[in-house]
Amino acid sequence: MLVLVAPGQGAQTPGFLTPWLELPGAADRVAAWSDAIGLDLVHYGTQADADAIRDTAVAQPLLVAAGILSAAALGDVAPDAVAGHSVGEITAAAFAGVLGDTAALTLVRRRGLAMAEAAAITATGMSALLGGDPEVSVAHLEKLGLTPANVNGAGQIVAAGTLEQLAELAENKPEGVRKVVPLKVAGAFHTAHMAPAVDRLTEAAKALEPGDPKVTYVSNKDGRAVTSGAEVVERLVGQVANPVRWDLCMKTFEELGATALVEVCPGGTLTGLAKRALPGVRTLALKTPDDLDAARELIAEHANA
Repeated sequence: MLVLVAPGQGAQTPGFLTPWLELPGAADRVAAWSDAIGLDLVHYGTQADADAIRDTAVAQPLLVAAGILSAAALGDVAPDAVAGHSVGEITAAAFAGVLGDTAALTLVRRRGLAMAEAAAITATGMSALLGGDPEVSVAHLEKLGLTPANVNGAGQIVAAGTLEQLAELAENKPEGVRKVVPLKVAGAFHTAHMAPAVDRLTEAAKALEPGDPKVTYVSNKDGRAVTSGAEVVERLVGQVANPVRWDLCMKTFEELGATALVEVCPGGTLTGLAKRALPGVRTLALKTPDDLDAARELIAEHANA
């Protein structure tokens, strides 16, 4: 049982798109997407520095474009289930046939702009907690006024709130937490700070004509498999101001009988979580095109089985 997953914001690094654009037709495809959404994805994926691609309005479309492009490079893949972390859910919606590629890029462009505007209202951010007991950590975050915005499983929780609250967290860690790591994001995503972005996305979603998922689509909201395209879009809109429950997504993968998990470009984060939370499930991250052959081999093994 093969699961195809897409990473969220923070996975991007300077120049990560460069080798992918060398694949046949890739540069033209990305250029067409750039024209469609009014953002030079080629520039940001190849030449822009870390600060430039940290911008929410840039990072999100860039990640979705990279995910769609790298999945297409695998060839005719038929995963049993798909999911994405945070903005990666839009990538997963494209994998599942809920949204066409251009529609997905158009939606994520509007999402990025809306979330960037919401983030500009108050100085906010996110930090990952490494180690500790989740229940203890959540209670501690709530005392500090922080939100457990990402519950990622494998003992990892991401806190979100104001920069002052996050600074206090760094000085006053929950019992058992080894380290608090600031993330490369520009706001307190998946919290009430993003409420203005929900209104913007609600309007943007009215122009979409979603199809029902062609494969099992697992939602961040509660780890449930969603069968209606309209519900997928509704959840994509509400998701920006509500916590990501990747732990429940992985629980669903396990219940579905997942035996392999492939993470599209820029892969690494979700496979790392799966290695700890889903022992026995084979994982592979697409970081560069050099990983394609190994991924195709793994996919072929599951197709033959």
